[in-house]
Amino acid sequence: MLHDAPSVPPGLVPSVEARLVAHVEQAGNAVRQVVAAANERAPTSDRSAVGPLMRIVEASSPILRQCGSRGSFCRATTGLPTERANTVTTVAYQGEPGSNSATAARALYPDAGELPCTGFEQALDAVALGSADVAVIPVDNSAAGRVADVHHLLPESGLFIVAEYFLAIRFDLMGVPGATLDQVECVRSHVHALGQCRKVLREGGWRTLVSDDTAGAAREVAEFGDPRHAALAPPAAATLYGLEVLRPEVEDDPDNTTRFVVLSRDAAPAPQRGEPTMTSLFFSVRNIPSALYKALGGFATSGVNLTKIESYQIGAGLNASRFYVEIEGHPDESGVALALHELRFFSSEVRILGVYAAHPHRLRN
Repeated sequence: MLHDAPSVPPGLVPSVEARLVAHVEQAGNAVRQVVAAANERAPTSDRSAVGPLMRIVEASSPILRQCGSRGSFCRATTGLPTERANTVTTVAYQGEPGSNSATAARALYPDAGELPCTGFEQALDAVALGSADVAVIPVDNSAAGRVADVHHLLPESGLFIVAEYFLAIRFDLMGVPGATLDQVECVRSHVHALGQCRKVLREGGWRTLVSDDTAGAAREVAEFGDPRHAALAPPAAATLYGLEVLRPEVEDDPDNTTRFVVLSRDAAPAPQRGEPTMTSLFFSVRNIPSALYKALGGFATSGVNLTKIESYQIGAGLNASRFYVEIEGHPDESGVALALHELRFFSSEVRILGVYAAHPHRLRN
């Protein structure tokens, strides 16, 4: 007699999946540390002492290879699909309406509701707690470089990168209606915006004030109602807050671009279809000489291009470093797979943060 399959309570799959993956990752990392320690004692050119053990780890544990992408673990072990938000209804971002982050969020999800947050951590928490489906977060700017704090928050957020987006950055100098450039005495904006518009600030000789957000600076100027105050903000902020553009497009670099990533609770790795793909990951090397050189050697020998590598310390200690890496390619490609195996061999921790389609901006460059 056939019986209906028992229903799966909502939230059970992700919960079980997370626990299973945590245990498997812990076991896999422990085995790799043993192998690496044995390898360290053996001559560099002779791995015969640890070869059999390493072959057991790599050949008999295909699940370990999937742990970097937790969304695929449940499908591989239970056949149950991971919960994914087919429709994004709410997008979280750092900043106020009218900011560059708001512009990027609207470009990516024009039909979704917006959830402005005061900081990056609050935006990530909104997704983790279910208040938003995804978060759109800036990570790099072509003029200012890395966005501070973001890379420290990503590994602890428990979220996954599912997409990237490049936004051309435009700043207008704006003031209250009726104001003129001759009346301006103080210009306020986010610290990065002030740094990206140095030429016009030098020309005007204006005093500068740092605001939490570019759109927030526009709002403050509108609230002051004082023609002596102006803001450097995206064009959308002028319309939103009823300001007049005193001078348009004042950014130093006409090619000024910010890269955003989209973060989700669920891993949604892009399928391998021969299309340009990016892979983001974190790893920690053991605190031994040449560990980083050996860990990255596989990318060179396999011909895998690293587009970014950044390091930072973990906690208050000065011994262990964590690295954030972005590579061109998919983990299922043979060259990338070999490079990742080599990386895991010499690392105490490897965590794939996302496998996603490369934005067309990369192809133009």
